[in-house]
Amino acid sequence: MGEWDILGRLLDKVQKHSTVVGKIWLTVLFVFRILVLGAGAEKVWGDEQSDFICNTQQPGCENVCYDHAFPISHLRFWVLQIISVSTPTLIYLGHVLHVIHEEKDMREAMKKAQNDQASACLKKGYKLPKYSNDKGKVNIQGRLLRSYILNLLCKILLEVGFILGQYYLFGFTLQAQYVCSRFPCPHKVDCFLSRPTEKNIFIWFMLVVACVSLLLNLIEVFYLFVKKVNECLNRQKDYTVTPVISVMTKKNVDEKDQVIQNWMKHGVGLQKNELGNEIAKNMVLEDHNTNDMEEVHI
Repeated sequence: MGEWDILGRLLDKVQKHSTVVGKIWLTVLFVFRILVLGAGAEKVWGDEQSDFICNTQQPGCENVCYDHAFPISHLRFWVLQIISVSTPTLIYLGHVLHVIHEEKDMREAMKKAQNDQASACLKKGYKLPKYSNDKGKVNIQGRLLRSYILNLLCKILLEVGFILGQYYLFGFTLQAQYVCSRFPCPHKVDCFLSRPTEKNIFIWFMLVVACVSLLLNLIEVFYLFVKKVNECLNRQKDYTVTPVISVMTKKNVDEKDQVIQNWMKHGVGLQKNELGNEIAKNMVLEDHNTNDMEEVHI
């Protein structure tokens, strides 16, 4: 297990920069793939070629039959699978560490700079940290989100490729007896495997774990998609609040203007009525005065 320590330490750093589903995937990788492969599978496949026995004494026949039955050892195939599937995650870790280092330099420059210098730097096009905080924890968004999704898609393709490759090379079960008729075997010979049942258990176990890892990657892609859609919908709701308020405010202003205009019209009408009443009163008074003057003249 010593040769897995470096890979384990590197993948352990990815956990704090992953989602919840990504942390579960890493746990499955550590416990059910690396640990099982190092603890049990190495001992089961340790005597693979030496205990591959054929009922012939023809020189080279046994080696040729073994090469045809197992183009690559199951153990080495799984080691190659684990390293290949872990590579996109390690590339994503490198991207995250690069972003954290960049934003750490930004924070140090902002601490050293004064207010005037900071504003001058902003005018020159310097960016503010937006992917990580002071503690080094990243927020998966923007280019980090794209890098993370690309990492998941690569892992999905690799998992599918290795599952199909295992089926094409070995199938998913081993038979206790293997019939071989390749040169230089003089005729069809029977070859026998060691521990076929135990090996089948390990083969199916590793296959199920690979399928679980594939399923977790698909769930994580769906989880990120749903999360991003919800963020877009919430952002759209926030954007639509301002127009609604502005429309309502404009409507209220129009109603107030209409009320004021109605009151003004009503006031003008009252003034006109009062003026007409005064004119009528004056005319009546003038008529009375004229009648009085005519009576006095008589």
